[in-house]
Amino acid sequence: MAVPKKRTSVSRKGLRRAGQHHKMYRKHATSCKNCGALVLPHNACPSCGYYKGKEIFTIKVKEAEEEEQE
Repeated sequence: MAVPKKRTSVSRKGLRRAGQHHKMYRKHATSCKNCGALVLPHNACPSCGYYKGKEIFTIKVKEAEEEEQE
């Protein structure tokens, strides 16, 4: 009777199974709650710099436009 000499690791088992039915699906873009631009999920908005209602980073172009308006 054929018996494997070594145990099949979890990653090797996963690589064997991944060919047919474990697919990676494309992430669908959602709209930013602050500015309405399209944003990938779990990412900060590149147009306004907000993530979950908090400002993460400031946009330099936005500051330049505010100075020109004043």
